[in-house]
Amino acid sequence: MYDLAIIGGGPGGYVAAGRAGAAGLSVILFEKNSLGGVCLNEGCIPTKTLLYSAKVYDYTRHADRYGVNVDASSVDFGAVFKRKEKVVKKLVGGVKAQMRGAGVEVVAEEAVISGRSGEGFAVAAGDVEYQARNLLICSGSEAVVPPIPGLREGLGSTVLTNREILSLTEQPAELVVIGGGVIGMEFASFFNSIGTQVTVVEMLPKILGPMDDEISAMLQAQYAKKGVTFHLSCKVVAVEGDTVVYETPEGETCRVRGDRILVSVGRRARLQDIGLESIGVEPALNPAGRPYGIKVDEHMRTNVPGVYAAGDVTGFSMLAHTASREGEVAVNDILGKPDRMRYDAIPGVVYTNPEVAGTGLTEAEAARKGLDVAVLRLPMAFSGRFVAENERGEGLCKVVADRASRRVLGVHMLGNPCSEIIQGACIAIEQGMTVEQLQQVVFPHPTVSEILKETVFQSIN
Repeated sequence: MYDLAIIGGGPGGYVAAGRAGAAGLSVILFEKNSLGGVCLNEGCIPTKTLLYSAKVYDYTRHADRYGVNVDASSVDFGAVFKRKEKVVKKLVGGVKAQMRGAGVEVVAEEAVISGRSGEGFAVAAGDVEYQARNLLICSGSEAVVPPIPGLREGLGSTVLTNREILSLTEQPAELVVIGGGVIGMEFASFFNSIGTQVTVVEMLPKILGPMDDEISAMLQAQYAKKGVTFHLSCKVVAVEGDTVVYETPEGETCRVRGDRILVSVGRRARLQDIGLESIGVEPALNPAGRPYGIKVDEHMRTNVPGVYAAGDVTGFSMLAHTASREGEVAVNDILGKPDRMRYDAIPGVVYTNPEVAGTGLTEAEAARKGLDVAVLRLPMAFSGRFVAENERGEGLCKVVADRASRRVLGVHMLGNPCSEIIQGACIAIEQGMTVEQLQQVVFPHPTVSEILKETVFQSIN
């Protein structure tokens, strides 16, 4: 009998397996596809690899702004995607090596919980049944394909999810993106940079969902200048072959055509065919009473003692880094180490060009909570390093602080390379730092990160 069985080898599962194995637990990890899960194989890593190629191409096209002459540059679509595969293969190999080093047994089969077994649980995979004292469910999520007439019929040919679009062999001349969230905007960024005509149709009145409204509007304006067409507050009512039919807020029916149609309206937890019912694991329910994930507490425990869940399957924070931390919390609870999961400072990043990053409360969230906050703003141009490296670049740093306690509650940024800066804001929020304490931190100069310190030096009225 194993100490811990983990279903799912994504960022939640493989990180938990590595931590548990290193701590001396006997661990078995089930992954029916490739180690690394959606993040490493179909999400985070391949998309960021593509986006970096697009960023390099952007630099060559505008090299004259920096006094550099590039006679001609072009995108080799096949080579870009081939490099993406090479990067993914290398990192998957790295995860495999980590598992071997931690003594984790990896089973490349679909796993189903088959019930209780003595003092633990039974998991069936292939023709074998395995027993473990503790169980961690990290079955992840899948792309939502809404019941729009004609959408599912075109899936895999004209209509693509984030999985299929990563397997394209030819660059589309025109791309319609249904959904202007993080995934939709990252693919819009990539294809816009390499010359595809991109149209984004979004049901909400803004892009990037819950991210800061002001930052989202700034990014949209920048991409509109780059040629991306946005139709906001528009509901897609049908897909007719290569044409998306949508209704405007005024009730007008419009059509837009694309060689490919990307559907990116969100993801949902994988709860089916895992065997949760065999041991009575309770789901988390939305206000309508429908399950959206596995219900867990701050230690990632389910209602069944010895059974934990982490990552997208909880339906809460569907981010790879959240999953990894949740996996760590679950393992620490099994080991008897004091730990709990906190969500006050989970960073969110959009790897467009320019990047967007945010953590903690947004201005709008603070208002909904009835908090009395001060919002400090400073253009990124106040950073010398930003000006040196982002010719004609526009950006913003926002700090949301509690007016009474002066604690930092949220930080939101637009501008490269804010994805590499936001972790400092996460630490400030996690540690309950005030703006004065953040002012006392020494930042290296010249760096773009200094914008955070400069922003909090403004007075709170």
